[in-house]
Amino acid sequence: MSRILTAVAWPYANGPRHIGHVAGFGVPSDVFSRYQRMAGNEVLMVSGTDEHGTPIQVQADREGVSARELADRYNRVIAEDLQGLGLSYDLFTRTTTRNHYSVVQTIFKSLYDNGYVTERSQLSAIDPVTGRGLPDRYVEGTCPICSYDGARGDQCDNCGNQLDPKDLINPRSKIDGKTPAFVESAQFFLELPAFAEALGGWLQTRTDWRPNVLKFSQNLLDDLRPRAITRDLDWGVPIPLPGWSDREDKRIYVWFDAVIGYLSASVEWARRTGDPDAWRPFWGPDATSAYFMGKDNVVFHSVIWPALLLGASGKPAGKPGPLGELALPGEVVSSEFLTMEGKKFSSSRSVVIYVRDVLERYGADALRYYLAAAGPESSDTDFTWSQFVTRNNTELVAGWGNLVNRTVSMVEKNIGAIPPAGELLGPDHAALEGSRAAFGPIGALLARSQQKAALAEAMKVVAEANRYLSEQAPWKLKGDDEVARRDTVLHVALQLVDDAKTLLTPFLPGSSEQVHRMLGGTEVWSGQPELQEVDDLDGGPGYPVLMGDYDTEAVWESRPLRVGHQVAKPVPLFVKLDPSVVDEELARLEDAAP
Repeated sequence: MSRILTAVAWPYANGPRHIGHVAGFGVPSDVFSRYQRMAGNEVLMVSGTDEHGTPIQVQADREGVSARELADRYNRVIAEDLQGLGLSYDLFTRTTTRNHYSVVQTIFKSLYDNGYVTERSQLSAIDPVTGRGLPDRYVEGTCPICSYDGARGDQCDNCGNQLDPKDLINPRSKIDGKTPAFVESAQFFLELPAFAEALGGWLQTRTDWRPNVLKFSQNLLDDLRPRAITRDLDWGVPIPLPGWSDREDKRIYVWFDAVIGYLSASVEWARRTGDPDAWRPFWGPDATSAYFMGKDNVVFHSVIWPALLLGASGKPAGKPGPLGELALPGEVVSSEFLTMEGKKFSSSRSVVIYVRDVLERYGADALRYYLAAAGPESSDTDFTWSQFVTRNNTELVAGWGNLVNRTVSMVEKNIGAIPPAGELLGPDHAALEGSRAAFGPIGALLARSQQKAALAEAMKVVAEANRYLSEQAPWKLKGDDEVARRDTVLHVALQLVDDAKTLLTPFLPGSSEQVHRMLGGTEVWSGQPELQEVDDLDGGPGYPVLMGDYDTEAVWESRPLRVGHQVAKPVPLFVKLDPSVVDEELARLEDAAP
């Protein structure tokens, strides 16, 4: 058994999430975690809502509420949507907890004590209208290196270089398009160049990473600069140093506190389970980890977060802080971008499909299947409603759903329970052996987060089961001397259904649970997250969290059927969508456009 930390990107709590978000961080992380649990590993899957920084303040001003009120509202909306999607978080929390503040301040102080955080003066971008500090990503302009118009103040997505807002040509605020003012201000900086050699040596060992992620990360080391980790803000984690902690105009920068959320959520999970040290094995030298995100977050997870972990652990110089030595990321699993009907997702321009709307109209497993089969795993991908309807109807309804329905229907109608197998013939052996043999290679693909390929192989098992059933045609075996053969074929078909259910469980946990019940299962097969109202562990306001019991019946192997167990009358697993859905959804987009 291995211990595996699944660290999932933190959705920003300034609005509901659209399917482009969950295509990158949500579904892939859950497929991975569910497989690892089924394979017998101990998994800790954590995340939460990212709630600090100027974007929250800006949205709160627009809605006429406080930043905390806005974060409270969207924290709940996002948690409910992720629960509806069936994402099996061991803890989904938030960054406004006192536990998170404490862990962030501990990491900050550890870095400061080891000399990796220093005070400097810099020109800070200030919104000329509100007087608030602008986060780097809220300043755009022309890149001074490659002349790309649309570079952000922290990074140019065209050439990949780190930037500073003051370096941009013709800088402008994303909030109102005005030219920001730059004022001299004292800030604290992370001395990133001090980690260049250690990061370079570590990245050379990451031979199993996706090549684009590894190459991009290595290229960043050529231009590491000190990076500000505080800002002129009043919404965020206070700076834990004398003379700074009580200032209302200085806070730790949101990007710094957000990545530490993986650690603070692990600590909170341990405290909530009654063993405050239970997080440590997931952050120790014997554990492994996988970080899931979109490609625009790679730099924070493959360079900056490892630098924070190294510095807080006393590396390359210094001593470990109160949290001890902390393991670096095992793998950074970055997805590419998902567009929609040929356009970039944009809530402000109503080019968006919110998770909640899809769940209400089409269900969780239909969306999960599409994102796993056609999502942006290794290249930018376009979501279209026509493809969604086609895949739902041909692959889920006519393929997998039809196999389950006709197999279980024949057994329920003619026998009522799982029949014993008689003499197995060549086609029976071939079908069963092919199904059993699929677990190894599909599991290997899932372990490497090659989920598209894994799902394609699982659906081949479904196709082979459908072919077996059609060729053996048990509905034609009606004579007294044919009943034994009919029952044998149905037994084999049910075994193939049960195997396919297991292979599809990481992708389709809800419908796999239904199949488990149809075949006589009484215990929970695939656990679902629960939304729980909790108190802040350190006296702050209460809030909702996602947690769940995922220690269930599901295991990654072919298990013999339990002969004699009653089968239930099948119900459709998926709903066939009328082609008119495409026009309806496109019309919704057109009506929503400004």
